[in-house]
Amino acid sequence: MASDLKTSAALGSVFESIDPDNPDFLSLQRIVSKMVPFGTHSGAEITEIGPQRAVVELPDEPYILNHLRTVHAGAQFLAADIAGACAFVGALASRLSTIDTLVLRDARLSFRKPALGRIRAVGVIDPNDVAAVLAAKGAQRLDVDAKALMYDAAGVLVGKVTLDYVCTLVAEA
Repeated sequence: MASDLKTSAALGSVFESIDPDNPDFLSLQRIVSKMVPFGTHSGAEITEIGPQRAVVELPDEPYILNHLRTVHAGAQFLAADIAGACAFVGALASRLSTIDTLVLRDARLSFRKPALGRIRAVGVIDPNDVAAVLAAKGAQRLDVDAKALMYDAAGVLVGKVTLDYVCTLVAEA
């Protein structure tokens, strides 16, 4: 499966059509949904991107189950990572044109209960890190912390993921 997006020097260039003063979060959702072909392949669906959070859902399908018939840890991690990255996009929608890269450096996972059925990962970005990126001037490299909480179809917390990203900014024009 090939992505419709062209490779570009800066991540922010993918979001050129987004008005930084009045971001259209549905458009952001459509753009980001095309950026992770493996997420699409696995059935992960971005159902919400906003300024405070992002939500990614995994379907209740046998192809994402493990040998115990629970949702595979790898599928849960994928949903959490996509939710964290999408939360970054939503929180920094006004600054996307200056984002060069966002790369996951480290993650910690805690599985609380067996994940059964449809799984929902809710990602959020540390507000202090959002403020630091918004205030940054010129080309910089910044740490950005996120977390994703994963819930099953009954709303039971099944996992927590802490995500440590590195964000690089390009010099503003």
